Amino acid sequence: MLHAHDVAAVRAAEELAARDVGWDALMQQAADALAEVLLAELPSGRTPVFLVGPGNNGGDALFAAARVRERGFPANVCLLDPEHAHEAGLAAARAAGVGEVDEPHGHTVVVDGILGIGARAGLSGRAAGWAAWQAETRPYTVAVDVPSGIGVDDGTTPGPHLVADRTVTFGTSKPGLLVGPAADAAGTVTLAPIGLGPYLGEPVVEALTTADAGVLAPAVPHGDAHKYTRGVVGVRAGSTQFPGAAHLVVAGAQSGPAGYVRFVGDDAVAQQVVLRAPEVVPAAGRVQAWVVGPGGGDDAGTHLSAALADDVPVVVDATALQHLPDHLRADVVLTPHAGELATLLDVDRAEVESDPWTHARTASGRWGATVLLKGRRTIVVAPTGPTRVNLSGTAWLGTAGSGDVLSGLLGSLLASGLPPRDAASVGAFLHGAAAVRANPGGPVTATAVAAAIPAVLADFLAGRLTGERDW
Repeated sequence: MLHAHDVAAVRAAEELAARDVGWDALMQQAADALAEVLLAELPSGRTPVFLVGPGNNGGDALFAAARVRERGFPANVCLLDPEHAHEAGLAAARAAGVGEVDEPHGHTVVVDGILGIGARAGLSGRAAGWAAWQAETRPYTVAVDVPSGIGVDDGTTPGPHLVADRTVTFGTSKPGLLVGPAADAAGTVTLAPIGLGPYLGEPVVEALTTADAGVLAPAVPHGDAHKYTRGVVGVRAGSTQFPGAAHLVVAGAQSGPAGYVRFVGDDAVAQQVVLRAPEVVPAAGRVQAWVVGPGGGDDAGTHLSAALADDVPVVVDATALQHLPDHLRADVVLTPHAGELATLLDVDRAEVESDPWTHARTASGRWGATVLLKGRRTIVVAPTGPTRVNLSGTAWLGTAGSGDVLSGLLGSLLASGLPPRDAASVGAFLHGAAAVRANPGGPVTATAVAAAIPAVLADFLAGRLTGERDW
């Protein structure tokens, strides 16, 4: 699992590590790691320019520039403020023969060492001018620890910032490298472990990887399993106006680990559901989780009240989100997209999109529920535990009905015994990976995504899942 720590936690870990090995050793490890990435990726015949700001971030960049030059490659540095450059780093760069330029113009490879994790989001002055130049000319860019100007602790981009093709981050990842929109400025993230691990506490953000199938363990059936022990998921979705939503939720539920699906809804819709999925039982009864809302009609509020009264985990989506009571339980999973969350919180959609993590946390706190905010990087916030962010998927997943499939899959995972935060994050991960599997690099339908989930789940459990993202 990928972990991200906030600035305060990283600073505290650095202080502790420096007591044991010294600040210089930490900086040299960071410079070594950065230089190795640069030497492996520098386009042949191009001279990189290191944009260097004050402080340790600039020091990392200067020492790395010296290493690049010592290995026989050309390198230039451009100092944001020559009077406040890291002295030892600048001396090392000059001793190695690194060139110095007044401006980065004309370079096609940039190393962004302007500002580190302690800086405010948004660049100003000369640094903002460099960001504007970079945005216009699009040089290949490697960021040192974080792209300069992003909101390191919240993932926002409130002002000018650089955009990296690759970020080499030190010790641990940072929230702004995983949650959006700042994460989109990070490019591919390479973690350089410089010895902070023993000093770091609990992360604030996590992300599942293909190696994290262990979280699915409670949902995997054993030799004596039967349809009831695998979990019964109830579906209250669809209407005469939107019958397709019922089919897609059921398809999502059947693609997961639950062994039994019940459907409760309009009689005509129920008949259609059974015709397409004869395994479904169109009757109320005991369930271990409910899915309520997708394609719902005027009775969505009634269905939500009935599901909540069962005192089992409930996935609340689409029209059911319009009927939330004042308080919910932690085992209730709300699954809004940005527009729906904006309506719930009475803010503009643009506010949610510019700061999704804060708004998801606000909603979780407001209702006491687990919130899965769908988007480019789906965010899962539970009342306790680190936030989870999903890194799987493809832009082609933005297609009608895909959210209905996800809701059904979440219900199946909850019914099978996964805790809400695990169910939501695993569901988003498998859902995204299935979209890539269904048609790599091309358009997909929600139906195709549902059909791909079982094989993706099996590969995840077996440790052979690859190609889970197409961003």
